[in-house]
Amino acid sequence: MAIVKSFSVGNGDMCYIQHNSDNFSIIDCDISSENKERIISEVKEKSASKGITRFICTHPDDDHFGGIEHLDAAIGINNFYVVKNKAIKVNETNSFKYYCNLRDDLNKAFYIFKGCKRKWATYGDQERGGSGLDFLWPDTENSHFKSALLEAEIGLSYNNTSAVIRYSIQNGPSFLWIGDLETEFMENIFEDIDLKKTTIVFASHHGRASGKIPNSWLEKLDPQIIIIGEAPSRHLNYYTGYQTITQNRCGDITMECYGDKVHFYASNENYVSSHLTNEGGSSFPNYIGSITVETEYTL
Repeated sequence: MAIVKSFSVGNGDMCYIQHNSDNFSIIDCDISSENKERIISEVKEKSASKGITRFICTHPDDDHFGGIEHLDAAIGINNFYVVKNKAIKVNETNSFKYYCNLRDDLNKAFYIFKGCKRKWATYGDQERGGSGLDFLWPDTENSHFKSALLEAEIGLSYNNTSAVIRYSIQNGPSFLWIGDLETEFMENIFEDIDLKKTTIVFASHHGRASGKIPNSWLEKLDPQIIIIGEAPSRHLNYYTGYQTITQNRCGDITMECYGDKVHFYASNENYVSSHLTNEGGSSFPNYIGSITVETEYTL
């Protein structure tokens, strides 16, 4: 059994994966004084039994590494996965300075790119199994990505330096994180990224219309569920025609992966989903329903 959890952190992102191997992955963070105690205590508890803990930062925006200094103090970030960059900011927060220190620390940083391999992340060995992670983007030779890096290096924009990360479980569900990639950028790199059917997709840019996943991508991904993050409702795209879960309404989402089932739980005890089936999940409070994983195929 594996657990994927997306925290409700306001206009930011933070997920963790409690792998069904000796691995624990955190993808982005946005830790504030309001959520610091509950998030850090849970992450410490859930990662304590794992031999490998890694932090993956999709891109250098504060709402994706906010409070990283508190997380490092609590668990020690020794495996920092990051897109190689030289991003600058006019107004440097403490979290950005901390991010830069980790990013530039060759003893802790592992630079991710399309197709990169890393022991215990993308494959296992006799000591421990892999994590089921694949890094689909960036292609560091791609001209659109190079332009995005330049914008980050002059402090102009950071969204399109985002990594695309896929997590899959053999004979079970798969998940996709897209960071804050913008719609036009995704359209521009469509021919250069290997997309396949994916069970659960986290909408880019917290579900904002500016990061609406293009139809060309959605046809390849064919998601069963799209998770829309937190942002003012007037900025969101609700992906008509697709089944969605919106964190503005449900709060934290815990996804329990068991065989070909994904059981969903919400921190908002009043949240009700009309498109999930009742499979009797009981591992966590506030069960809201389940899905059966559809067979993956190649288009």
